[in-house]
Amino acid sequence: MGRILAIDYGTRRTGIAVSDPLRIIAGGLTTVDTKGLEKFIAEYCAANEVDVIVVGKPMQMNGQPSESFRYIEPLVGRLRKTYPSKDIVLYDERFTSVMAHRTMLESGIGRMARRDRALVDKISATIILQSYMDSRK
Repeated sequence: MGRILAIDYGTRRTGIAVSDPLRIIAGGLTTVDTKGLEKFIAEYCAANEVDVIVVGKPMQMNGQPSESFRYIEPLVGRLRKTYPSKDIVLYDERFTSVMAHRTMLESGIGRMARRDRALVDKISATIILQSYMDSRK
């Protein structure tokens, strides 16, 4: 069984999280410059067994995709074409940024560190991944 890779896509930065090989624990991996995202995914998948790629799907409160989904849809299409043997899954990412900030506050991370958008993106990717894994149980 391979790992699950999760992506919190942003137009500038993208948060990445990954599961352990047994798919029990989600952990923040890194934040990458979005321009280098597909190269990062290719290198990571070449070095690690990944079966599923979960991409956060930004949604509005009414259940419709948000404006930023127009950037994610082409990425998902390219991933499906590049990795036909992997499951490419869109997963609702509503409230992940709010939950990431709350997690940072509750964990005692200092004010300056909480302003680090890269850290927020990585934590958001971890929340997306853990939510996806929980939904599959």
